[in-house]
Amino acid sequence: MKLSNVLSTVNQFEKSKFINFLDRICTEASSHNKQVAKQFKNIDGQIKNASSGEVTQLFKLAQPLFQKEVKSQLALSGAQAALLVNILSRDGNCVARVSWIEQLYEKEWKQIDAQAKSLKALFDESEQTEVYDEPKRLGIYYACLHEALHNDERSNREGKITDEERGILNVLAHKLDVTADNRVAIEHLIDPIPKTGVSDCLNQLREIGIVFVSKKHQTVYVPDEIVALLHRIQSKELADKHLLRILRTFSDAELSNILKSHDKRIRGVSRDDKIETVFKMGLSVSQILSDDMHGEQSGVTEKKERLKTLIDDLQLALDKLGTTLEERCNLIIGALNSSTEHEFNILSATGYKSLFSTLSQHLPQLPKMLKDEFELEPNHDIDVEKLRALAITPYDILFMLSNEQVKSLKSDMGITRRGDPRQVILESFADATDKLVENYEALAKRDLAALKQKNIEISEADIGIKFEEVTKAIFEELGLTVDEDLRRDINTAKDKADMLLSLSEDDIIIGEAKTSKKGDFAKYSTTSRQVKAYVTRCEGAGKRVAQVLIVAPSFSNDFVESAEMDTEVNISLLEASGLKKILEAYKSRRNPKFSAKLFTKGGLLKADLIAKNI
Repeated sequence: MKLSNVLSTVNQFEKSKFINFLDRICTEASSHNKQVAKQFKNIDGQIKNASSGEVTQLFKLAQPLFQKEVKSQLALSGAQAALLVNILSRDGNCVARVSWIEQLYEKEWKQIDAQAKSLKALFDESEQTEVYDEPKRLGIYYACLHEALHNDERSNREGKITDEERGILNVLAHKLDVTADNRVAIEHLIDPIPKTGVSDCLNQLREIGIVFVSKKHQTVYVPDEIVALLHRIQSKELADKHLLRILRTFSDAELSNILKSHDKRIRGVSRDDKIETVFKMGLSVSQILSDDMHGEQSGVTEKKERLKTLIDDLQLALDKLGTTLEERCNLIIGALNSSTEHEFNILSATGYKSLFSTLSQHLPQLPKMLKDEFELEPNHDIDVEKLRALAITPYDILFMLSNEQVKSLKSDMGITRRGDPRQVILESFADATDKLVENYEALAKRDLAALKQKNIEISEADIGIKFEEVTKAIFEELGLTVDEDLRRDINTAKDKADMLLSLSEDDIIIGEAKTSKKGDFAKYSTTSRQVKAYVTRCEGAGKRVAQVLIVAPSFSNDFVESAEMDTEVNISLLEASGLKKILEAYKSRRNPKFSAKLFTKGGLLKADLIAKNI
């Protein structure tokens, strides 16, 4: 979830620690940072009274200073905080219940403890030999880490590893080829990580503004911007899901090359085990791409050509390929780090839901696979809204599957087009949405016969939901932001808004899509009660409702008059045929100019006039 959505979700008390931490940083920064000072002045130095959008903007400006302070605080927080941060910054854990985080922590602790014990036995054996092998290298790192932690005690000071010592140890670990999992296990041997106390540690992390904890829902939130910040502090070049995406495109020989580079066993090891071993080693992605994956005899030109093929395999749309090997590696890493928004935009909200539904039918084990891949709670249902909140894109799902599974899916779904199977599957769902958009008016009028003539098979019970989804797809094609995160947060079992369009960090339009088999939509009293309840909930979440927009096949005269005379809320009405006309005009222009403010005029909107002015 984005920071602005988290701030809208939690209450004033639950976001107070983040606000206080940011306030202190901005107060100190205002004396030497003009941009921070200007933004700070705009809110009169009172962050507590600022809107979610203003706080988000201030965070963006102060992010380098925020990161520096968080890094400093984490360095003083000990091994337990480091382990918890590692868990919270992983894919799928940015929104999770406290009890589930505690279970993940316990599982991780047991794995580290078991590995630490096996290394201790290895060190005891290595002392008996002078061979410079992996046990000997790990023993050297162990001795240096032990000295770094305990040398302070000789000066009657508390034993801790300073930033300078940590930097030296990182270089040493790299030169000795000590993998990330072994480094954590060795540190646990010397300075054991506490087995309990997760709740206290979460509160400690809350104090430094990197987690939000909802008392009511017992849920932990780590905003996407904070996750990215923690990755930078951890020197993590890519999110885990993107590293796995890369590894899964490699051939068996390339995976073996990586393992051989680090003296790991390759004989009799399955492909899945190779991927898991490489993943757990915590290697630099740059190192994997520029060196480890390639054969010993590969030259620079051959390596660059292989990376060019990898770019195609990963379906990355790059403006340039880079002239040097290092530049090509950086372009791949940069493209993956900035890919989430693009990957969500590949499919409309409707398309993503249809994709997930179809994949679940052909792969009944898909929900369990997602839970295993992204460490999601086993007893929680998975839907597209949940996946979007966790920043899990359609590409993430398809790249989670093996090449063989994707090819089999393509065949089972009756897709005969040639090309990369993942891309072809995605495009087929984009085409399905386009077909519904073409028949948007028939959908609005619940005209099953007309839809059937166009080979669109849909049950009458599903028409309302489909009309809502296609309306969202049209708004997305017009370049508007359909905020599914906020909609999920403000909706209750009783009050469920169809869609929310974000105009800015704080301003929104509430959208309602109404079908009518009888023609004119006439239920004003019922509809007005609904939308006024949604307005109240949105304002309670700190949002300003600029307009309510209702889309229907047509409206009765009484409905139009009632909407125009309503003094409690601003309501605009738009006929389905008019919205389609606006979309057609938008798509026909070379450089279309469209603003959501065209929907805020009130009353029955003149679609012809809007279309003409795009």
